[in-house]
Formats: sequence, C-alpha cells, structure tokens
Amino acid sequence: MSTVSVDIESLQAEELVAEIVRESQGEAVCLTSSFQTEDMVVLHLLRKHLPHVPVIFLETGYHFPALIEYRDRLAQEWDLNLINAMPRTTLAEHEKEFGLLHIVEPTKCCQIRKVEPLMRSLEPYSWWFTGLRREQSPTRAGLKKIEDHKLPTGKQMKKISILADWDWARVEAYAQEHGIPRLSLYDQGYTSIGCEPCTAIPAAGADARSGRWGGKKLECGIHTFSEKE
Repeated sequence: MSTVSVDIESLQAEELVAEIVRESQGEAVCLTSSFQTEDMVVLHLLRKHLPHVPVIFLETGYHFPALIEYRDRLAQEWDLNLINAMPRTTLAEHEKEFGLLHIVEPTKCCQIRKVEPLMRSLEPYSWWFTGLRREQSPTRAGLKKIEDHKLPTGKQMKKISILADWDWARVEAYAQEHGIPRLSLYDQGYTSIGCEPCTAIPAAGADARSGRWGGKKLECGIHTFSEKE
C-alpha cells in the first residue's frame, strides 16, 4: 500500500483529498457515510476526483425514515455508487432472537448490525474515507487525518479523516456554499444522528454525540473496533 510522505496534518481538506487520490492509484478507495452533513461534505470533495467512489451506508433497519428518504434522494440526484452494508440477519430475525437488544445490550446490537457488516464491507478497499471530526466528542479529540488500521481479518488499510480539524460552523458553511441539501432532522434539534431508537436531541451546550445511546456511550464501535497499528 502506498504511504503519504507529505506533512498531512498541515494540508487543507481539498489538498489532502488530491494527495490521497494521487497516492492511491490502482488501490481501492471508499467512503463510509451516515448521510450526515460531514459525510456529504467529504463526498462532495471526493467526487471532484472520484465521481463514482463507493459510498458505504450501514443499513441497520433502525434508521429514521427521514434519513432513509434523504439517502435515497441524494443517491438518485447525485448518481451515487451506493453500497448498503447489510447485517447477516433481517431486523425481524434479529428481534426474534434477541428481542430489543438495542435497549438491553446496545454495544452488542451495534456489533451485530453495524460493526460486523462494515468490517466485512471494507475488505475490498485500501483507503477508507470518513467524516470524523475532533470536535464531535471526547472520544475523537486525538483523531489524526490519516491513521493505519487493521481489520479483524488482518487486512491493512488507511483510514482518512480529512475534516478532522473542522468545526461544525465550517462544515455548515461549506454545505451551504456548495448547495448540499440539508437533512431535515437537524432542524428538529438533532446534532448526531444514528439509529432512531438510540438517538435523542442533546441537552443545550452538550457535545454533538451526547444524545446517542441515552448518554451511556459515545461510540457504536465502528471507530474503536478495528485495530490501530
């Protein structure tokens, strides 16, 4: 796998995308997207270089209907190469076996319906773009723009967070400037949007992800499960 030799932390998002695209020639690139604004900004920047970059969405079965409508509308309007990463069981099968697992064991539910499908879906790729930002929560404060990751199978890959040093105001400003449609859930007060049963509107002044999982945790495991080199 190619490695980026420049000082990547000093690069602006647009510059880093161009550098990664240059370095990744012949290697597979993807973006994971929850269709929140950060991810749409990353996708907008990526599409300037890779118009048909694979966009991996975790179809847990528990999403807000408004988010699914937004995903489908943008997939059509932007002609996206959308890949819906599916759990190995349907939602009905899952609940028949485990009941409301997202209430009694949310970490196990996330592992089954988010982490495992994503890790499986990432296998063909060598470069993984995300919309992660340091400002989002204390668990992401030390985020680097490029990190080495090893999947559970041992597959090595580069994880890219080009917006690591952006704040929310900058994300919103970019989206408005470039005409990226706004997900309606933000207008209701949501700031970090995951599965509907596990997402609440955060308290005033709290960090963006504090409304997730009833405040019991801040990460589903996607960005903590894979082994960092």
